[in-house]
Parts: sequence; structure tokens; C-alpha cells
Amino acid sequence: MIIELRVYHCAPGHLPALCKSFEQVSLPFWDKHGIRQAGFFTTLIGPSNQTLTYLLQWDSLAERERIWNNFVTDPEWIASRKATAATSPVVERVETSFLTPTSFSALR
Repeated sequence: MIIELRVYHCAPGHLPALCKSFEQVSLPFWDKHGIRQAGFFTTLIGPSNQTLTYLLQWDSLAERERIWNNFVTDPEWIASRKATAATSPVVERVETSFLTPTSFSALR
């Protein structure tokens, strides 16, 4: 199992719009393509309260590449994404890490 950690750093004031977009637009596309989320989080205490952090669960990097590529090239997704960011930039930058569980991890 591989966990993908993604941190979205929002433009000031745009975190609610990003959360709404994930809930109403992205997640249905993820269901369509078989993307499994392990959780979404906002920062309660930390360097910025304008971040959305989420975890995706994959069986392998090969699975991730196949499914993610199908998702990001879906014409309906591309149109939805363009419409969401049409008025102003919502996300300033994205950080992505791929994690593997240790032998003593509760999540394996």
C-alpha cells in the first residue's frame, strides 16, 4: 500500500471554495475513476490555516499512475476544473509526497 499526501496551499480566503469544489466536483470524478481517499483535513493549528491536506490510498505506484492519468485527462474533469478556477486562482501551490507504512503502522 502507498499513501499519497497532498497539501494544497490556498490563496488567501479561498479555502472554503476549494473545500466546496472537492466535495461537490472532485469527489464524484474520483468515484468515477476509482480514486480512494483516506481523509481530508484542514489545519487547526500550524503555519497556515489556508491549507487543505488529504490522503489517497493506492495499491502501487503503477495503479496510481494508471488511475490518476485517466482522471486528469478526463475531458469532463478538465472542463470542470477550468470553470472552478476561472474567476481567480484558488490554489497557490501543491505539495505531493508518497508514503509507505512502517511494519508497526496501524494503517498498512
